[in-house]
Amino acid sequence: MLKIFNTMTNQKEIFTPINDNEVKMYVCGVTVYDFCHIGHARSSIVFDTIRRYLIYKGYRVTFVKNFTDVDDKIIKKSNESGKPIDEVTSMFIKAHNEDMDKLNILRPDYAPKATEFIEEMIDLCKKLIEKGYAYESNGDVYFKVRSFKEYGKLSKRDLEDLISGARVEVNEIKNDPLDFALWKKSKENEPSWDSPWGKGRPGWHIECSAMSSKILGIPFDIHGGGKDLIFPHHENEIAQSEAAEGKEFAKYWIHNGFVNIDKEKMSKSLGNFLTIRDITKEVDPEVLRFFLMTTHYRSPLDFSFDKLYDSESALERIYTTLDEVDSAVPNNKKSDSKAEIHSIFSKFYKEFEYSMDDDFNTAAAISHIFELIKEINILLKNKLNEYSITYLKEKLETFKSTMNKTLGILTKTPEEWFKSSLTMDEIELKKYIDERNEARRNKNFQKADEIRVFLQTKGIDLLDTINGTKFRARKIREV
Repeated sequence: MLKIFNTMTNQKEIFTPINDNEVKMYVCGVTVYDFCHIGHARSSIVFDTIRRYLIYKGYRVTFVKNFTDVDDKIIKKSNESGKPIDEVTSMFIKAHNEDMDKLNILRPDYAPKATEFIEEMIDLCKKLIEKGYAYESNGDVYFKVRSFKEYGKLSKRDLEDLISGARVEVNEIKNDPLDFALWKKSKENEPSWDSPWGKGRPGWHIECSAMSSKILGIPFDIHGGGKDLIFPHHENEIAQSEAAEGKEFAKYWIHNGFVNIDKEKMSKSLGNFLTIRDITKEVDPEVLRFFLMTTHYRSPLDFSFDKLYDSESALERIYTTLDEVDSAVPNNKKSDSKAEIHSIFSKFYKEFEYSMDDDFNTAAAISHIFELIKEINILLKNKLNEYSITYLKEKLETFKSTMNKTLGILTKTPEEWFKSSLTMDEIELKKYIDERNEARRNKNFQKADEIRVFLQTKGIDLLDTINGTKFRARKIREV
């Protein structure tokens, strides 16, 4: 039974979709003015994993993730670079998609851009004005926060506390400091669209309300994003959407925790960020994905390269075991271990699903993977006959496929994994292997051993199997 922690109720709830087995899911995407950092990677991986697991559970999932392609930061980037805004946003949307593909993140069913929904945003503003929830002021349109009695229900913030911290920006003409902009009067050299209130552009919050409502309808099942979006972004989305439509906006609210560096939230504004591109030059993208799932999605995650390398070593252990099974030499015993193998895998899937059903607890799920790997290594140590090895290989293929479908990991063969760690040209390595094999045939074991030791200094271990010599490469990290 799947349980999800709902930020709205602040507790885990049994997941019950609005319409039978159909799940409609909207996740706030990035503002496309720069390359994505690993905070973006975490959020993307969290919701990709949630989507994958819902599909695994048999739900039909419609997944929407937007791009904010009109924003002050984008305008600033355009002015600094001398490039048109649409060229800037197109470049970073392309870069975003390349980064997500590296991390094995499924493309959304819909990836709307804010500028494609201006008409819907204007219509939403008009509806809110007509219903008395919004007003025009000097070309701007503001939402009247006090008019929405449930304001603060997601973030659990009190209006009186908000009043004490409210401030009015320069050039804003509000009736109340708490009110937020739905539509902004255009400034010189800014993108703008015609509206009943003159030339202008949308406020940030209204974008997601318009896009999600148009594509999914409301209410929909899941709205997600980082914890930093709870207030004011998601709080404002709820206010404007529910005020306009008179019904619930989204049923479940899911928020992932921050990525911290030196115990401080990583962000572009603080300048303490590492891009996905920075990290994937250092490790295989699968390592980053794996690392970001080793902590429960709601908890803060402390980043360090040492922890990243630990995840690299952990993945290496899994691939090594898979490789050991591929290379296993059968014994001649008539009795097989199929029943034991079946039991080990049955236990794993039961524990894996129990963890994932508990609010998508990937950290616990991964711990069960290593319990399974430990059991497989014990089986290999005790030796298996030919039929048991064949059965084990079949079970591992299903296991790998399931981990890919649910967690998005173990997508490579062991050979591909070890090749990705090679620090030597593969052709050059083959020459060393051939030279060593020739030395062994000539019983020149000293030379053969010298080649083996030399390759070990390069992070390459050689294994002599019944199918010939193969290698396992590992990254050598400086201590």
